[in-house]
Amino acid sequence: MGVGHSSLSSCSVDSLCITAFIAQPKTTSFSNSNRQKPLFPTKKQSPFAVLKIGTLNCARVAGEMEIKKGIAAAGKPIVDRHVIDDGLIQKIVYDALVWSSLHGLLVGDRNDQRSGKLPGVGMVHAPIALLPTSFPESYWKQACELAPIFNELIDRVSLDGKFLQDSLARTKKVDAFTSRLLDIHSKILEMNKKEEIRLGLHRSDYMLDEKTKLLLQIEFNTISSSFAGLGCLVTDLHRTLLNDYGEDLGLDSKRIPGNTATGQFAEALAKAWTEYNNPRAVAMIVVQTEERNMYDQHWLCTVLKERYNVRTIRKTLAEIDSEGQLLPDGTFLVGGQAVAVVYFRAGYAPTDYPSESEWRARLLMEQSSAIKCPSISYHLAGTKKIQQELAKPNVLERFLESKEDTAKLRKCFAGLWSLVDSDITKKAIEKPELFVMKPQREGGGNNIYGDDVKETLLRLQKEGSEEDAAYILMQRIFPAVSPTFLIRDGICHKDHAISELGVYSAYLRNKESVIMNDQCGYLMRTKVSSSNEGGVAAGFAVLDSIYLT
Repeated sequence: MGVGHSSLSSCSVDSLCITAFIAQPKTTSFSNSNRQKPLFPTKKQSPFAVLKIGTLNCARVAGEMEIKKGIAAAGKPIVDRHVIDDGLIQKIVYDALVWSSLHGLLVGDRNDQRSGKLPGVGMVHAPIALLPTSFPESYWKQACELAPIFNELIDRVSLDGKFLQDSLARTKKVDAFTSRLLDIHSKILEMNKKEEIRLGLHRSDYMLDEKTKLLLQIEFNTISSSFAGLGCLVTDLHRTLLNDYGEDLGLDSKRIPGNTATGQFAEALAKAWTEYNNPRAVAMIVVQTEERNMYDQHWLCTVLKERYNVRTIRKTLAEIDSEGQLLPDGTFLVGGQAVAVVYFRAGYAPTDYPSESEWRARLLMEQSSAIKCPSISYHLAGTKKIQQELAKPNVLERFLESKEDTAKLRKCFAGLWSLVDSDITKKAIEKPELFVMKPQREGGGNNIYGDDVKETLLRLQKEGSEEDAAYILMQRIFPAVSPTFLIRDGICHKDHAISELGVYSAYLRNKESVIMNDQCGYLMRTKVSSSNEGGVAAGFAVLDSIYLT
């Protein structure tokens, strides 16, 4: 099966194990947020039922292939999953909740006001999918192969200060947040300060477009790429559930790829700490005032301490402004402790800077010799506008010499346009359901969809202002819709859902030496198909893992 094509009609032995999770393409797109909630079959018509014709075709192919890859060795027929017993689902849900509680697959409970400030108080299991989501192995390999290429691209873009400033010049005029970031970047350029040690902990997000059969990139995250810790735990949870119930479900836990995001992110941070060459220094995690996703962060800090004996401290931007001190040699002290690595899990949204105190802290860190993850240049290189600029003809060649690498990147680019493109703007007004408007924001809940795209574009045209520079237009991606069991707050419900694959990567460089450039595990997020946004922390999605087909 080629990378560009996959369907139920060309079913392999491996995909036979997962037909329960594959839905037929829906003609009604998920972009209509006002459509009726999907109706689900009764117990006798399980949403995970396999079409008879598909089962027969797969069985015939399996016979011709002599039941390869472990099915013959098992000596047992594939379990008939036309009906998944409700009692079985209840058992799996119960075990999933117990496992999550015992293994730290937890977030702060929004109903407890202290849960975002005090660890161990008001904990609840993270929102999760009960079972893994199917994903074609060829596309999985493609996403993994892209990771080190994107790492190298972002590093080279970060070094071109003129490109960053010029590309974001119009945005700066109308977007106060981006303007402040660019001001800091300008000051660093004026200082002629070189970031000799550069660390990036990234995540590239993709969806598999049902119509084109292409793996298309949604965005590339260079700051606060979250859920490496909890994402690994979901993988472990799903493997455990399939080890216990795989025979009943006809699923093999070995088809869930291993997830080493926490360990490899910790390794990258530890190697950066080593390069800084001050054994008394700490790694500092920049956090929000209230953080209900603190356990995802604590997992990373725990691995850093236990494996590499690197101590960490957690500070808000306001605390850094109050306690921070920059020595003449560039050493950065916080509370009297030297900081080797600054790892941002905050600072990506305007709400993280409620006063000048937070902006002073950001500038102070950038002026120091501490290794920033990300630096201000890496942060800007991950903005939506830069993503759109890189998709223009001949721009990738400015940063990458390999024609093979640029071709691989272009293959995953969705359509990306500036709003100054009048032809595209006209098309977006005529067919807004085919586009997404994106501001220069991270964290979920910021994009514009459907009729709101049309209304916003018409308003911008009427006003004739330069506010259009605050946005980009992106081709809307339509992935396949599949029935899924979702668990939130201890309650499991069935719904039609779509999924988004995030591939983590780490990049560490000291001058001309590339110390680390690796793909580092993954994050699968699944949301109901009627939801536009996809953030887990923002309450739109659940954590998931993948089942290779």
